[in-house]
Amino acid sequence: MAKKSFNHQAAMVAGITGGVISGLVKLGWENILPPRTAARDQTNPPQQLLQQVGIPASVTHATYTYSGHELPAMSYMMHFGFSTTFAVAYSLWARKHPKAKAGSSALFGLGIFGAFHHMILPALGTIPRAKDQPAEEHISEAIGHVLWMWTADWVSATVYQRLTASKKSAK
Repeated sequence: MAKKSFNHQAAMVAGITGGVISGLVKLGWENILPPRTAARDQTNPPQQLLQQVGIPASVTHATYTYSGHELPAMSYMMHFGFSTTFAVAYSLWARKHPKAKAGSSALFGLGIFGAFHHMILPALGTIPRAKDQPAEEHISEAIGHVLWMWTADWVSATVYQRLTASKKSAK
């Protein structure tokens, strides 16, 4: 059986698209079930991480105003940067190794959740150790990461298919 060709550029575009849209889904989810208390969100994890590497609070807490709401510009840039980076990585991986994603992209999302929220960020002192986080945080983040990766996978698969199908039909 001949191996399917792999279009890196289409996978990157698909991943970026999936990352942005799934980032919006994750933000929406966090409005329904906020992962942190209001007190812990005074400086949220993206802001805390940036401050740990020396970026001043005046930058990490910079906001923009839309429709009368002050919104966290830096937090959103970090959020979408993270979402897009991992969605592109997943898109490239899934397109190159389709058998590797057997089962569900949910496992990848749960893996990212576990790696960052249970190991990396606590080890850096950015967030409390997993055992010191409330159950609500684990529930919100775990489900949010599953929804995020399902969305990234669905969107990137659709975009990739459309980008590569149009090139095949043009030949």
